[in-house]
Amino acid sequence: MRIRKTTLNDLEPVMAMYDYARKFMQEHGNPNQWINGYPSEEYIRREIADGHSYICENEQGETVGTFCFIVGEDPTYAVIDNGKWLNDAPYGVIHRMASNGKEKGIADQCIRWCFEQHHNIRVDTHHDNYVMQNILKKNGFEECGIIYTHNGSPRIAYQKNV
Repeated sequence: MRIRKTTLNDLEPVMAMYDYARKFMQEHGNPNQWINGYPSEEYIRREIADGHSYICENEQGETVGTFCFIVGEDPTYAVIDNGKWLNDAPYGVIHRMASNGKEKGIADQCIRWCFEQHHNIRVDTHHDNYVMQNILKKNGFEECGIIYTHNGSPRIAYQKNV
C-alpha cells in the first residue's frame, strides 16, 4: 500500500470514493452523516490545495482509499462534553476516511500511516457510524466524549497516543 498526497488529477476517483461511502453509510444504518453531497468537490479541492488530502494506492497503482490528515489543532475539538481528551499535547487529526469498497483493511492501513506521522491522534465520527466506531476501537482508540462540528452536529470523539 502506498499513501501519498492527493493531486487534482486524483479528484475523480476521490469523489467516486466519497459517493461510494455515502451510499455505504446509508445502507448500513448511518443515513445522516455526509448528507447533501458532503464533502463537496470544492471542499476537497481546497483540502488538496492545503496539502491535507491523501490517497491510498494498492500494489497495482489503483486508488483504493482517501482521507484527510492534519497535524495541528482542530477548532471543533476545543470543547468536549461528557468526557475529556487523553492529553493536551499536540496532535494529528484524521477526517473523511473513505474507500472504494474493493479491498479490506484500508482504514487500518491509513491509521497506521497516520501514526507514523504523529504519535498522538484524535478523530471523531457520527453516532450512527458503527463501522468507523468499530475500526477505531479495534485500532486502540479510546472514546473521550462528544464534540460538535461547525454546524453543531454532535460527534463521538476518540484519541490514541502511542
